[in-house]
Amino acid sequence: MTAARNAEQAKVIPIESAPSWQPEPSGPALADRIADAVGGALAGPLGAAATRALGKGWEQRAAGGLSFLRRRITGDYEVDEFGFDRELTEEVLLSMLRPLAEKYFRVEVRGIENIPAEGGVLIVANHSGTIPLDALMTQIAIHDHHPRRRHLRMLAADLVFVLPVVGELARKAGHTLACGEDAQALLERGEVVGVWPEGFKGIGKPFAERYKLQRFGRGGFVASALRAGVPIVPCSIVGAEETYPMIGNARTLARALGLPYLPITPTFPWLGPLGAIPLPTKWTIQFGEPIPTDSHPPEAADDPMLVFDLTDQVRETIQHTLYKLLVQRRSVFF
Repeated sequence: MTAARNAEQAKVIPIESAPSWQPEPSGPALADRIADAVGGALAGPLGAAATRALGKGWEQRAAGGLSFLRRRITGDYEVDEFGFDRELTEEVLLSMLRPLAEKYFRVEVRGIENIPAEGGVLIVANHSGTIPLDALMTQIAIHDHHPRRRHLRMLAADLVFVLPVVGELARKAGHTLACGEDAQALLERGEVVGVWPEGFKGIGKPFAERYKLQRFGRGGFVASALRAGVPIVPCSIVGAEETYPMIGNARTLARALGLPYLPITPTFPWLGPLGAIPLPTKWTIQFGEPIPTDSHPPEAADDPMLVFDLTDQVRETIQHTLYKLLVQRRSVFF
């Protein structure tokens, strides 16, 4: 009995020595702890080193970064019904694309004044390059060069949104499925909407057919513009065709993988992962004069002849502009 009682007493932990339970820090508390820790580190010797390495003004950039981090942790940011996260797009996604546009492809933007300062507008562009980098470069070109820093809301294929990570990032960047309902909803809200009517036929065409526009579909983008009464701005992109010159297509393997095509280029798959690096071509993105649609009633979208004529007008405008830009171009890379 005595031994059993002693064993039970040995298991008893005095209250003052028992480990105290602490609740997990909430989002704001955790964000404040991180900010305090980083701020304390920068206030010490690390701050002097940062000044030497980053120059003056780094304190403001650091404060802005900490503020951004706090909002992400606490959930103090907004997304619209399409999933568009404006802050994440501006602070992270576009910042990652900007060096590619400015330093690598050295994109020259022309005719940005043809995009209205406000209200809905439909951007229609040629599509090329094996990987749709042209769409991303158009997005950053409009945001960085337009006086109102407008955001391009792209209409993308279903494949984009089933890809892991890529689909989520596309939603965060404000893009949506290439369907008439979403296109019209965005246009009626006054957004800049981008469409690439050639689709996979454009980006997956062989290098021998570069800068020759493929079929523009049935003109669904024109119908959406007519219903919303917004202008159509043709966009011509030169330089993307040569980033991944497609000299072959592994169709059998592409079908097995569920892909529209599987490109063979001078560097892929021969160089392995290095073959995925695009060639540093010099790009030009030119926005043409707007084609108005507000002179037509909304029901004109159901007139197949009118839709066909406007579709053909947009396509021919882009094609002729491509030819002019190619004549003016002195070099693919310089």
